Parts: sequence; structure tokens; C-alpha cells
Amino acid sequence: QVQLVESGGGSVQAGGSLRLSCAASGYTYRVFYAAWFRQAPGKEREGVAAIDSDGTTRVADSVKGRFAISRDLTKTTLYLEMNSLKPEDTAMYYCATGPPRYGLLNAFSPNRFDYWGQGTQVTVSS
Repeated sequence: QVQLVESGGGSVQAGGSLRLSCAASGYTYRVFYAAWFRQAPGKEREGVAAIDSDGTTRVADSVKGRFAISRDLTKTTLYLEMNSLKPEDTAMYYCATGPPRYGLLNAFSPNRFDYWGQGTQVTVSS
């Protein structure tokens, strides 16, 4: 049974930083494809950052230069480093994983993901 557990969310002032973590367990393979999504109240879910099985990354234009996705050396924990946070970054953040994939075409397509975490709330005040 695969489980994804996010942590690291919280409340910060604009300009602050947070680091989200997503611990994955139960995988039979280690180098899964993964991404972070977010969803604000009344808005559609948005892909934020993705990392393929080679470690190549992509971030959405809305967070480019401020957010970065990475994983640890064991490749079982996913991170989202968020800097220069803005009020519009306020949302529930989710990690999602899927089978190994190489390349980031259609990086946030739902078809790429088998498992989703429960989410961690990020609130940025002005």
C-alpha cells in the first residue's frame, strides 16, 4: 500500500519561505515520477512543480524563480522549497506520484499519477 504524507505547511508572511516534504512509502520501485499541486478555495487544481525519474524538473510559470522541487538521495522523499511567498500562493498543497517516467511533456497530466497525499495547507498573509 503506497502512502504519501505531506508536511511542512503553515502560515507565513509575504516574502517568507516554507519547505514542504512528502514522504512516500510502500513503493516497489524507488525512482517514481512526482509532482506538487495546489488548490485554492474556489479555484481549479494547479500543477506547481514536477520531477521525472532522471531528476529533471519543471515548475509552473506562476512560481518560476521562487519554488523548486527536489528529492532526497533515497528518492523516497519529495520536497518543495518555496521562497518569496505571495498571498496568491495560499492553497492546499498536494504531492502526487506515479510510475517511473522520463521527460516532462504534459508534466501535470492526471494520467501520470497513481497516488495522492492528503495535502498540507499553506497560508501567506500580506
